[in-house]
Amino acid sequence: MMITTEKTFDKTTNINTPDLETNILEEKVDAYKKEAMQKIRFSVVIKPAFISFIALILSFFLDLSNVPLLGNISAKMAKGLFPTWQANNDILVPYSFWWIPVLIYVLFFALSLSAFIKLKKEVLRRPSTETVDLIISSYTTITDSIAMSLPLIGAAILLISIRLGEEVFLGLSVPFEVKALIILAIGKLFEPVLDQLGLEFQNVVDNVKDMRERYYSQLQIRNSKSIVKQLSLQSSNQHPIPDISAKDLEQYRMILNQTSQLSETILKNFNSIFEVLEKINGLQGLSADKIEHLKLIADSISTATSNLNDERTLTGLKYLESIVKK
Repeated sequence: MMITTEKTFDKTTNINTPDLETNILEEKVDAYKKEAMQKIRFSVVIKPAFISFIALILSFFLDLSNVPLLGNISAKMAKGLFPTWQANNDILVPYSFWWIPVLIYVLFFALSLSAFIKLKKEVLRRPSTETVDLIISSYTTITDSIAMSLPLIGAAILLISIRLGEEVFLGLSVPFEVKALIILAIGKLFEPVLDQLGLEFQNVVDNVKDMRERYYSQLQIRNSKSIVKQLSLQSSNQHPIPDISAKDLEQYRMILNQTSQLSETILKNFNSIFEVLEKINGLQGLSADKIEHLKLIADSISTATSNLNDERTLTGLKYLESIVKK
């Protein structure tokens, strides 16, 4: 009873040790992820968003109507470039769309904030490169879709306004299309913001992956050392393994090749038998041709059986047995 209890305790210890080490690894990974997530702030997008913000500022100067604080900036710029130019007071006043780029830019930032929150949640739960790429790709697609859809809508309005007259064309369609093209530029320049978010979280995923790889590499090294140590102890307590000459190894290789070829022949024959039996099950009667086919298969089986009784094959198998017994 004492011996049985001791063995049971050893088995339990050996089984629980890898699980304990795995739990320690997961605790380290979770601690690292939480620490890394706390260091990543949404403020990392400020630098890559600088270029798109400049495009937003330029949108106030590319306007056909009055802009808050700047007034009719297009007329002022034309006056500055061409001092003799005089504005036509009879021209209709177009609609003011200065607010559309601002609204879309705020929407882009809201999307990037949503991507940041989702990335933080998913990386904490399941850190993987596929997850980061999928989230960034989905939000990038949404941003591109919004940026590209407005110019297309503006082009449709332009085509309609040609029929409706000059007032609708110059007062509504043209200023809207101008802002839509600016939004397209802002959307393209906003992509580095999402790329930066993906890069920050991808670094966390890569570090977690490196931690796991180092752990399993060390575990494999320890297991290899343990196996070598056990083999060394067994060899020291048993008879030493005799040296095998190159001639023995060559003969051993030839025997393995012959055995492999014989096994392939037997396997092909059994497959043929199985196919024929499947066909026979679906037949009502057997013709002379089918019986002849069965006879050929039987001859193949006889050939394979005779190969098993071949003297060279038996000699090779005996030689293989003698090498193994050494």
